[in-house]
Amino acid sequence: MLSTKASPLTRQNKWLQDYRFQIRVAEQGHVISIGDGIVRISGLPSAAIDDVVLFEDGSRALVFDLNTDNVGAIQLTDSGILTSGMSAQLAKVPLGMEVGDGLRGRVVDPLGKPLDGGDQIAPLSGHNPLQRKSPPITAREVVNRPLHTGIKIIDALVPIGRGQRQLIIGDEGLGRSSIAIDTVINQAGQAVECVYVLIGQKRSTVVNTIELLREYGALDYTTVVVAEASALPGLQYLAPYAGCAITEYWMSKGRDTLIVYDDLTTHAKTYRELSLLLRRPPGREAYPGDIFSVHAQLLERSTNLNDKQGGGSMTALPIVETNEGEIAAYIPTNLISITDGQIYLERSLFSAGFRPAIDISRSVSRIGGQAQHPRIKEEAGRMKLDYLQFLELEMFTRFGTHVEPRIQRVIDRGRLLRELLKQDRLSPLSLRQQLGWLIAFNAGLLDSLDSEDVQEVFTFLDERLEQSDLDLDTEVEVWQQNLRQWLKEEGITHSHEQETGIEGTSAATAEHQ
Repeated sequence: MLSTKASPLTRQNKWLQDYRFQIRVAEQGHVISIGDGIVRISGLPSAAIDDVVLFEDGSRALVFDLNTDNVGAIQLTDSGILTSGMSAQLAKVPLGMEVGDGLRGRVVDPLGKPLDGGDQIAPLSGHNPLQRKSPPITAREVVNRPLHTGIKIIDALVPIGRGQRQLIIGDEGLGRSSIAIDTVINQAGQAVECVYVLIGQKRSTVVNTIELLREYGALDYTTVVVAEASALPGLQYLAPYAGCAITEYWMSKGRDTLIVYDDLTTHAKTYRELSLLLRRPPGREAYPGDIFSVHAQLLERSTNLNDKQGGGSMTALPIVETNEGEIAAYIPTNLISITDGQIYLERSLFSAGFRPAIDISRSVSRIGGQAQHPRIKEEAGRMKLDYLQFLELEMFTRFGTHVEPRIQRVIDRGRLLRELLKQDRLSPLSLRQQLGWLIAFNAGLLDSLDSEDVQEVFTFLDERLEQSDLDLDTEVEVWQQNLRQWLKEEGITHSHEQETGIEGTSAATAEHQ
């Protein structure tokens, strides 16, 4: 039987037959200067922003600035031998990276190169551009499903929904990254693909983050994108876009995803550095005028897609740093206006031992409430408002003001709630555990506790919950009966359980009592 496969000689003859003499025009530029991660190139008149440039030594750059007689590009790779006079040409393809399930559990740079010392990443199933438009409004669905962080104060008072953009804001050293890491760890078994982007971080911080994720089993469903402080500025600038491209692949497949940008303050500084080196006009705080649109285009890609688009979602947790709590600085205010809410960390709370140091008065979730689990929403009720009222009442007691017994009980329950809201890092709670403490508090079962006993009793209740068959569908009366019996066995009385809690307790709580 004759083979139908064409031989190399046959293919060569066909190429010769089809060949036509014609003028072929190709642009070839030359490097004018190079330094600080910036390359100036002449002779590329058709270059456009975000075009990829290939150099004679094999390195690459991204067109970042256009002038009448030359092009400014940011280096993506550095061979160490690129010098002025070397030739350059356009790649004619947009910058992108291979994406797919093979990236799960890996540590990569913004170009997709593995950094974890493991095997070469297997061939992936897709190629996503780093820069692309956000989904149109017709492709989006309202945020209607919760994303649980496992952190009591967030899930009860500042809930987050799948597809939401929730900003984590505060000074350095207050636990911003800890909140993000706890959230990623809590996604175990939740069918959420996670991407953690580290931008301009020290190598020790990068290693610690990766080891924490590995120790708690979170690396199995997490991809870490790293552009550490020693990386080229161009890679630090592209890191969040690379993470977003990876996350968009899973979202397009109908999966729920979570991406953490740690942090966008460093990203903004890198963008400012590149812009100033390219002599772009500086604006407020020396940032270029388009810094707002740079972050807006990035965060607008996070959304909850409708069923026609597969029903996937991308939840974004951007992190931003403040200086001495100055929330009105340029970058923080930009990101606050772009996102759907913020979690604000306060240094005075941190110093007082309230961890996580979340300032409820400045933290808000604009759309997360409608996605909150109905049982948690029912029990949380007006707890945030009531807690804020308690903080105002407590201020008067600092001056030795005498208060009537009813107000004193409100203050006592507020202090109890403050103790209940404390939580150690790397210890996320399940929904059952969160519902348990909410019901116990609302029913007044914990009112007789001293502050120093709260965490011990909380641990005791968690242990009993693990052994019980209570779930989120169990009637609240059954929950109360079990909780009351457990506390009685532990010798804890609850004389105020029939009284209302903090002034302004929700109607749902009042019905239970």
